Amino acid sequence: MKLFATIVFVLSVLMIHAQGRGDSVGTIKPMRQTSVHDPVMIKEGNTYYLFCTGFGISVYSSTDLQNWKKEKPVFATAPQWAVEAVPGYRGHTWAPDISYFNGRYYLYYSVSTFGKNNSCIGVAVNKTLNPSSPEYKWEDLGKVIASVPGKDRWNAIDPNLIIDENKVAWLSFGSFWSGLKLVKLNSDLKTLAQPDQLVSIAARSNGNGTDTTGGNAIEAPFIFKKGEYYYLFASWDYCCRGEKSNYKVVVGRSKQVTGPYLDKNSVTMTSNGGTLVLEGDAKEWFGAGHNAVYHADGKDYIVYHGYDALDKGRSKLLINELAWDKEGWPTLKK
Repeated sequence: MKLFATIVFVLSVLMIHAQGRGDSVGTIKPMRQTSVHDPVMIKEGNTYYLFCTGFGISVYSSTDLQNWKKEKPVFATAPQWAVEAVPGYRGHTWAPDISYFNGRYYLYYSVSTFGKNNSCIGVAVNKTLNPSSPEYKWEDLGKVIASVPGKDRWNAIDPNLIIDENKVAWLSFGSFWSGLKLVKLNSDLKTLAQPDQLVSIAARSNGNGTDTTGGNAIEAPFIFKKGEYYYLFASWDYCCRGEKSNYKVVVGRSKQVTGPYLDKNSVTMTSNGGTLVLEGDAKEWFGAGHNAVYHADGKDYIVYHGYDALDKGRSKLLINELAWDKEGWPTLKK
């Protein structure tokens, strides 16, 4: 009986510890050992791969979504076209997006410098993501779209590819300025089908009629198809400020990939609309955002980064399983 009581006590302590352990934002497990910005995830075979902001584009691999191994970056040296196109760019490459289509992986990436919209989106392709495969080789296809200061009131960064129900490819992108945009791609997924026809899909107003980096804090579009709806996720407010970060993720939905995207209150995302999905709590994560959504093994995952309140606001990897409420809106599964 004494042994049984001891076992019950130990199990009770373990259960309490597990229930109270760093889970305020509903994470599978806070991966504080994995420091990333702007992660996107895909699975090949039994291995998950993360692509993140970093020199040459940072890459991680995992077989359990918990323990992540850092792989070699996509680019050993900065693409020369990008160095020439964006003054100040030296290889630190932002906000990649990964998709598999017609037998190849398409990796879109952002070339820019902080606070400016002299920016480009490029794309590279590979037959496999397994660095041990003899077929593993990234081929850079160069520039897809660029924004020009003084001409364009939008910013060509934060790309995301979506293939619609008619197998037509679209690229969403944008940060600050006049908000998030969508453009149709040709079937090669590297050239614009309608270069002069950008669709506005989300925006925030700073109230003074200007489009600058100071007040229109929206970026990181990600479009995910679920049932009859396209869901547009976006990040509001500010990343990259450590303990002062207040990033958060909002969502709207539409039955058309081009929108309009409405939130739960039927407010369009081009008019400050957006239903909150997640945010920081100042106890464990000062801010959390720049998400991707990925379906694997019968589950939907939301992948993002948070600014760790237990580690001086350093950016860390977070992954949740998504649940969907009775009205079809995404929430973090507890």
